[in-house]
Amino acid sequence: MELGTLLSFFSEHECDRIYIKNLAANDNSKNQVYFGGSFDILNILPIKEIEAVSPGVWSKERFKAMLTYSWIGEDMKLYPAPGSQLILYPKYPEVRFSGFLIGCQNPPPLMKQRLPGRLLLIGVTKAGSILGYVTAPDSSLAQQLFTRTFDGRIGIFDFFDLPQFQNNKQRLLAELKRIHELGWIKSKRLDKNGAILQCESPNCGGYTLEAELGITPNGYSEPDFLGWEIKQFGVTNFGRVNSSIITLMTPEPTHGIYSSEGAGVFLKTYGYPDKNGVPDRINFGGVHKFGISHPATSLTLTLFGFDIQNGKIRNADGRIALVDQNGVEAASWSFSSLLLHWNRKHNQACYVPSLSNRVDSRSYKYGENVILGSGTDFQLFLSQLALGNIYYDPGIKMENVSARPIIKKRSQFRIKSQFLKELYSVNEIVNVKI
Repeated sequence: MELGTLLSFFSEHECDRIYIKNLAANDNSKNQVYFGGSFDILNILPIKEIEAVSPGVWSKERFKAMLTYSWIGEDMKLYPAPGSQLILYPKYPEVRFSGFLIGCQNPPPLMKQRLPGRLLLIGVTKAGSILGYVTAPDSSLAQQLFTRTFDGRIGIFDFFDLPQFQNNKQRLLAELKRIHELGWIKSKRLDKNGAILQCESPNCGGYTLEAELGITPNGYSEPDFLGWEIKQFGVTNFGRVNSSIITLMTPEPTHGIYSSEGAGVFLKTYGYPDKNGVPDRINFGGVHKFGISHPATSLTLTLFGFDIQNGKIRNADGRIALVDQNGVEAASWSFSSLLLHWNRKHNQACYVPSLSNRVDSRSYKYGENVILGSGTDFQLFLSQLALGNIYYDPGIKMENVSARPIIKKRSQFRIKSQFLKELYSVNEIVNVKI
């Protein structure tokens, strides 16, 4: 295998970056492959599901994250390895790669050996699949890699970007400059086939920006555009991008009364009559901050299994929870469900301010100063939640309560833009016109 041939294969399968790990002798199918001492690997590899595993007599507490992984064969064909998974041990912390030979029809023999100096190359496709290739330390491919200059390092992985995907940051900023210079843009959205549709709802600022960038709705957990997650937020003045409220994510609760008995029971138990006097309606809203009982709902936002002092997840069954005055969990979000979404999707994020105009028809204008953040960790999210900088601010309601109830759900975790820098190792405000 020559380097040029392998890189062409990665490019043909829409990989934009190649990650390289120098394997130690213990990095094999028996001992698992060490992938680092933090959860940073989730910024690189997309996971399709994750579960918390309680400790047993012979096993440690851990998360198991399943991967869509395939080996590249010497015949340049892909051989799926359906047993591939990441094992995340929160109390160390430590991440290991395992199961990568199970069920594979053509597994690489090198991954069974105790041979130091092997090189593991990994690429991630646009659809979120992971492709891997391993080479011996004395191979021609390895020698070519040993003399190559890498573009950077993430955790224990060196990496370089493939030529057609280099300068993605500059390409993103160039697109945002073009959109800024368009001025007012009529509200719109794209369907899954890329057709332009009208958009008149309050959240059309994001849809309109995505439409200009050509982002269509999909089921991938990948970033939106050239490896960047794009998030729009409304402002009243483009000069005040650090004083706005941004919705980070909108996950539905995974446990508690909300999950086990339904949103209807949750609303009837913890909701309140509409404060504007709308009849036959129950609302559940308001800013819920960590450790503070909310006056309208009497629920307190709580963290279980997170070491606030050290900023570390300590328990695999940890969760964010809304707890009532009797200690009952009204709603909760497992760390495992939130980990699935946060790191990979938010590792590189671009926050774009917008103005809205509702005269005649809805339209939007996008600012020249955007916020860029890169290098995140879900544990940083939890730390900011514990400080009160991230909070739960739902907008859930039940209408027509006495007849045929209609429930509208909106769970959202929000942050003031001034605190975004605390979620990323690199944070900057960039003027797209410069």
